[in-house]
Amino acid sequence: MTDHPVLGQVALGYSPMIDRHKAITALRLTVFPVRPDAQPDADALLAALGEAWPDPAHRVSLNIVGEDLLAALLRTDLPLNLMLEVPAFMASDLACTDALAALHTRGNTLLIKGRPLQPLPREVLPCFAYSIIDLADERRDGMPPPGGVSRNIPHVQAGVRTMAQMTEAFGRGAISVLGWPIDDPAPTRHATGAKAAQPELTGIVELINRVDRHEPIDRLEAVMKNDPTMAFKLMRYINSPAFGLSVEVTSFRHAIMLLGYQRLKRWLALLLAAGSRDANQKPVIYAAVRRGLLMEELGRDSGCDDERRGELFICGVFSLLDRLMHQPFDELLKSIPTSEAVHAALVHGNGPHLPYLALVQAIESASLFDIRAAAEALMMTTGAVNQAVLRALVAARQLD
Repeated sequence: MTDHPVLGQVALGYSPMIDRHKAITALRLTVFPVRPDAQPDADALLAALGEAWPDPAHRVSLNIVGEDLLAALLRTDLPLNLMLEVPAFMASDLACTDALAALHTRGNTLLIKGRPLQPLPREVLPCFAYSIIDLADERRDGMPPPGGVSRNIPHVQAGVRTMAQMTEAFGRGAISVLGWPIDDPAPTRHATGAKAAQPELTGIVELINRVDRHEPIDRLEAVMKNDPTMAFKLMRYINSPAFGLSVEVTSFRHAIMLLGYQRLKRWLALLLAAGSRDANQKPVIYAAVRRGLLMEELGRDSGCDDERRGELFICGVFSLLDRLMHQPFDELLKSIPTSEAVHAALVHGNGPHLPYLALVQAIESASLFDIRAAAEALMMTTGAVNQAVLRALVAARQLD
């Protein structure tokens, strides 16, 4: 990607927008200006985002944490795939009326965020396709929303952190939720009633072990031939733009010859994370894939060699495996080969990979203070972190 100077003037966080079918329908990108005395250029920011999301089919909801920057964006030619979240107090401001109406007329999707303290201007209300209600300020059944926001506007529930909160939000009529439903308590060794790992996941773990032992291609190929679903997914992933291969891969043997054992293990790690058939786990899989890719990109920008970047990728992808396979890490990693550094980060919460995982978690939480602290711990600039974020999100989209 192009080096956009504006990326050094903002901090980025991201989270998914999830519909009732647990499909990811859009990405929410939170943008913080990092210096209150230096206004980022709105057009330059749009140019950087447009390079990352050029396809109109890929929707991004912009959550701008900065009134001046948001006001500037309201007056730009916003690409149609970039939705814009507008706080209720700005939607009520007559100075914004013309800009909101102009964007609505162009076909841009606008979301009103929060509850207005006074009725919206009559000409502004139809401009909003959705309202965003935070979990702390959720709608109550039988109570009309205050401030003149029509009940006919579908609402999106923000601030969702657990599976239960996601289910309850849909039960209250939310059309989508914003957030990471990955904060349920991690499984413990003594938990009762835990789900067993799915058989297809066990097969992938077996193949990872065989690859780790560098078994001959014939043996690996025989395992793959017994699982047509795994073979199909391998061909789909290997031939995706994210792998950047110049020729089409048509067989498992061909894939191994082109990839080598280390890159094959990387792909199997992705497949393991994405192997769950539980629809509720789609957001967890979405997070795991992006964690792995982002940790790898952060490692690239901080000067890590190929081996360490590969470990960072595995660490990120596996960091939610306890949720996906319903087992604690100390049990899981007895059967899945990982490096000492990955084991230390996931089981003991220490080691050289932990600062990278902490930075990714801060970015997921869209916490400016935590992003700054974690970046400083790695001696990385804001611009470098944001470049890594955008590269990882582009690569992840190519794998979806």
